[in-house]
Amino acid sequence: MSTVLVTGGSGFIGSHTIVQLLAAGHQVRTTVRDLRREPDVRELVRAGGGDPDVRLTVVAADLERDAGWPEAVAGTDYVLHIASPFPSATPKHENELIVPAREGALRVLRAARDAGAQRVVMTSSFAAIGYGYPRQSAPFDETSWTNLDGPGLTAYVKSKTIAERAAWDFIASEGGRLELSVVNPTAVFGPVLGHDYATSILIVQRLMDGAIPGCPRLTFGVVDVRDVADLHLRAMTHPEAAGQRFLASSGAFMPIVQMARVLKERLGPRARRVPARELPDLLIWALALIDPAARQILPELGKMKNGTSAKAMTLLGWTPRAREDAIVATAESLGRLGLLKDSGAAAV
Repeated sequence: MSTVLVTGGSGFIGSHTIVQLLAAGHQVRTTVRDLRREPDVRELVRAGGGDPDVRLTVVAADLERDAGWPEAVAGTDYVLHIASPFPSATPKHENELIVPAREGALRVLRAARDAGAQRVVMTSSFAAIGYGYPRQSAPFDETSWTNLDGPGLTAYVKSKTIAERAAWDFIASEGGRLELSVVNPTAVFGPVLGHDYATSILIVQRLMDGAIPGCPRLTFGVVDVRDVADLHLRAMTHPEAAGQRFLASSGAFMPIVQMARVLKERLGPRARRVPARELPDLLIWALALIDPAARQILPELGKMKNGTSAKAMTLLGWTPRAREDAIVATAESLGRLGLLKDSGAAAV
């Protein structure tokens, strides 16, 4: 089996990816910014059903510093660059996200090239594909790039687009023999392994807790974190994945109100706090005055989108779980971890 470096092993996607790499028999090395997080990484792997004491090494490396990266990539066959900032609140300045995302990706690519790694699989996002455009009925695919001149782009959307563009430019001009594949997930749901999870999980958490009086008019692609991890492994070794992007979504995109209905239908009384009605946009604008998370979604209110993962399914044989299963698994795991108001009931 191969030696694989996973950046950001304490993250939601990173920890699930480590679990699958270990299950496949690979030697895994993962980075954290501070080695005091090592016990957290091992506990996440254990919670995901993996053995954190076999074939897993944790090393320190920060996306904003050069130190540690040559040692992190030494002797690796593949690098899965998953680490990237994604805050729940809007940063004071967009460069707080853009610079670490772009420069971090370039640091990892340079280190991988210099160490003789075969391929880097980079976690980008649908944010780099389908934003900055007016409404369109045609589904987005990997040929599309977010329009950075479009109105209302958040710092996160810009950071993912700029970082991925920089990665492809690096491969074209300085990559040498290094190969690059990119995974572009939509909103990532699925089983939460610990208290450090993706910002998209907040959607389900807030619905289950009744933290909002209704559902904003937002539409998201849904994909299970376990399927995102699986796609990384497929893109890592499949010969035809080199030089390719892969949009990751399970079926048609869903309005939040439809997600709420799934929770209520599948969880019954456990989802008693979940709101069933859709909110007028005006109310979300008012809520954004006091809620930073609400502020981030304003540019996307009322925009119906869709995307297709046909490429990943056809080329790599990727078969994602049903989007409804991903949403329910999210709620159930939040309940098991005591992260919901009605955690005892939700975990049943």
